[in-house]
Amino acid sequence: MPRRANESLFADEPAAEATPDAGAPLAERIRPRTLAEFVGQQHLVGEGRVLRRVIEGGGLLPSLILWGAPGTGKTTLARLLARRSGSRFVPLSAVFSGVKDLRAAIAEAREDKKRGRRTILFIDEIHRFNKAQQDALLPAVEDGTVTLIGATTENPSFEVIGALLSRSRVLTLEPLGEEDVSALLRRALEDEERGLASLYPQVSDELLARVAHAAGGDARVALTALESAVEATEPDKKGVRRVSEETVAEALGRARYAYDKGGEEHYNLASALIKSLRNSDADAALYWLARLIEGGADPVFIARRLCILASEDVGLADPQAMVQAAAAAQITQLIGLPEALYPLSQATVYLARAPKSNAVKRAYMAAAEDASETAREPVPLHLRNAVTPLMKRAGYGKGYRYVHNDPRAREEMSCLPERLRGRSYWKEGEESDE
Repeated sequence: MPRRANESLFADEPAAEATPDAGAPLAERIRPRTLAEFVGQQHLVGEGRVLRRVIEGGGLLPSLILWGAPGTGKTTLARLLARRSGSRFVPLSAVFSGVKDLRAAIAEAREDKKRGRRTILFIDEIHRFNKAQQDALLPAVEDGTVTLIGATTENPSFEVIGALLSRSRVLTLEPLGEEDVSALLRRALEDEERGLASLYPQVSDELLARVAHAAGGDARVALTALESAVEATEPDKKGVRRVSEETVAEALGRARYAYDKGGEEHYNLASALIKSLRNSDADAALYWLARLIEGGADPVFIARRLCILASEDVGLADPQAMVQAAAAAQITQLIGLPEALYPLSQATVYLARAPKSNAVKRAYMAAAEDASETAREPVPLHLRNAVTPLMKRAGYGKGYRYVHNDPRAREEMSCLPERLRGRSYWKEGEESDE
């Protein structure tokens, strides 16, 4: 029965799941068991929002693709939605599962459907399924055998086949705010059954804020760091563990960068670097360069991008730009990181400060368009080499004028096909260094 307008979404929550094993990581033990405990993503579960309307309306849960960074609650939300809808929850990981596992899960779901019970098939990291594996899901999703909830950290537009996308709603999960992460950390510190309260931890608000900030919106990272810091702290005579700043710093380890060398964020960061350079913003360019390097990007990849920009966006406006980029690329291959950050930084600053011009690119693109439209246009006879007597008799090379001996040939002899005579791609003086 649909809920009344003034009735809480969280009323009549199903009974909580069993407590995870005591040896499970804190992030797993403290995972929200009800929607009332769920933190963040108010744009999805807040008053009047999409998932809240679906649940309050009492209708069937549609197939969903949950797109968001790690630690934003995709798996938790999927589990909670399954419980709220009274469906059986079948989790599969695209890393470890194949078509055989999918078929087994779907076959079981068909039997459950006959008994009147719905199945939510949760595919974690669905972007790792290939096209054939994703195709295998289609019939069961289409006929309602399963309700699919796919979780992905990658852009579904590129990683999920169109047929699945058209049968699903894509919901974007945002990185958790620092206040949300801090709330989760406090809950973990105060929870004796599933959290850390039994260890009698004492962590200042300042240190909690530091952990929340360093986590970058990833609840799992924050909870793992907190658990590590508490467990690494020796209790005093009263059994209290007073966590120090040094212990927190050690638990956090190297600053975490929101970067995945194999994922979309890799290209987002590279795009930010190039566009900052194109905009002559040296400060922003150095920042994005540091994000790439500190995140573990291949320095040769960065060097290649700098070389491309040196020609595409600077070109002959400053010919030394290509020299700087090429030198940085060569030195990077020679010495590697960490020292390579210096030539890469030097080239980055040089390219940011250099005058910009895309005249070379525009000239080539215009020529390429004409080349495509006149691909069967013959090479003018006077530009052909007469390497045999037959070719010479056919007129090859006839009328060719050697510009070093005949300077007027430059203006008087056309080197374009007849259909393109007089066409201009390169405008003299367009670039400042001409």
